[in-house]
Amino acid sequence: MNTIPPFLQKGQKVALVSPAGCITTACLERGIRLIESWGLKYETGLHALKRYGTFAGTDEERAEDFQRALDNPEIKAIICTRGGYGSARIIDRLDFSRFCRNPKWIVGFSDITVFHSHLQQNLHIASIHSTMPQTYPAAGSEDALAATGSLHAALFGEGLIHPFRSQFINRPGIATAPLVGGNLSILYSLRGTPTDINPAGKILFIEDLDEYDYHIDRMLLNLARGGWFDHLAALIVGTFTLVKKGANPYMKNVWEIISRYTEGKTYPVCYGFPAGHIPHNHTLYMGIPACLEVSAQAGEPSQLSFMIP
Repeated sequence: MNTIPPFLQKGQKVALVSPAGCITTACLERGIRLIESWGLKYETGLHALKRYGTFAGTDEERAEDFQRALDNPEIKAIICTRGGYGSARIIDRLDFSRFCRNPKWIVGFSDITVFHSHLQQNLHIASIHSTMPQTYPAAGSEDALAATGSLHAALFGEGLIHPFRSQFINRPGIATAPLVGGNLSILYSLRGTPTDINPAGKILFIEDLDEYDYHIDRMLLNLARGGWFDHLAALIVGTFTLVKKGANPYMKNVWEIISRYTEGKTYPVCYGFPAGHIPHNHTLYMGIPACLEVSAQAGEPSQLSFMIP
């Protein structure tokens, strides 16, 4: 059983850090406004707004900010400002010993999959896959209700239940197991490293952005050859946004590509779950047992819920 960090209470402090790509002042201010509207205090990384090429500062500077947030007992959650690229460049520089003694929520998605994977595979501490200041939707919109609204529910322990509509290609069924995964490109890049996860017996979630269809197949083939799809409890396919096709299109769509790797399996498969690089990015707990219910008929209600002890 993974350790679940304490849920937040009003008046507590969170950190806004930039472990990967560089951000604008407007991005940081979006994060601050949302945090303050929830009755929380905040501090920002010393280098949160720095630029070093595509990164938010050098590897040393980004690691320094993240380490400070990990070690500070006043910080109850670390909210990553954006993804991009860079988390894998600092993960081996970080000391998680104090964090393990006093766990806190690490929040983000996309490139932040590096941290989710490290926590699930090596530390056995739950984390939160969610929208970040770079991608916060407009306040008051339906997208905000789904994205930042579900993030608030996750951080404050209000429960997460995501109803969704089944797709024609789904494989129906019910599965209960911890949820792992994240961005497909990042999971693929972590193969063979100490941060590589083992999804056997778990519900695997995958999503991605701006990839060629044939490269999606290449990444899935790598996972399949490593046995990833052999012993899952279930597979949740999130959004694959802005998929590119070459001069000779590979297949009709991403779902067709993915379905080849689950042929002959009996576990539930859900396509098009509303999480990933979309405005209404639904928040997910990583490493916490979830119950996935996939209905048999297209368009019928299905549901993903999390079981907090």
